This record gives sequence, structure tokens and C-alpha cells, in this order.
Amino acid sequence: MPTVLVVDDEPTILELVRYTLEDDRIAVIEASDGVEALERARAVRPDLIFLDVQMPRLDGFEVCRRLREDPTLAGVRVVMLTAAGQEADRARGLAAGANDYLTKPFSPLALFTLVRSLLPEATLWPQT
Repeated sequence: MPTVLVVDDEPTILELVRYTLEDDRIAVIEASDGVEALERARAVRPDLIFLDVQMPRLDGFEVCRRLREDPTLAGVRVVMLTAAGQEADRARGLAAGANDYLTKPFSPLALFTLVRSLLPEATLWPQT
């Protein structure tokens, strides 16, 4: 079963992503700051991480860089999930090692589509 780690300091975003993705074919775990994100990632080794940029303790860019430096986590797919939608923000996220960038607010359909594209090996939901 694929595991998705959602990292955000806004409880409503954590709840929205969990509600949208989690079912009997995908597990969703959560972290509310950058330090907790690294701890959870090392413990669980998720298949995909949705990572907010503006967080306490460590921002998302630094978390992404540290994930890429860790040989056991370097291959985990990372999506920056943030309200910072300028092209410079996107470029900074991709430069930190993110695979993609999803701007808040986002639709559940956009979330599904992105997860399908990043986890093609997983049978998540029926194709529409």
C-alpha cells in the first residue's frame, strides 16, 4: 500500500489531503513542521511527500534538501504544497529537489491527478 506523508502547519490542509486521498488503497500520515517531517519520513519511508514551504522549525525547502541528501530518502517523490505561487517560488522548490509544485488552494481533482502521475505503479483509484 502506498504511503503519503503530508506536511503542513495548517490542520485544515492536513485534513483536506487526508480526506481526499486516504482509503483502503493508500495510507496518509501527517507532520506539522519540518523537524517532525524528517522524523516521520525516516521512520516510514513514504512513497510521496506533500511538503508545505512556510513551516515552523524548518521550512519546506530545507526539508526537501535534507531528504535529497539522505541516501535512504533521496528517491522519495516530493511535491511542494504552498500558497507561494510565483514562478520564482516554483523554481526555488524545484531547485531544492522537489518533483512538482502544487499551489494552494487546490482542487481534489488536481490532487488526484498529481498523485496518479507521481505514483504510476500504484493502483489508487479508477481512471475517469
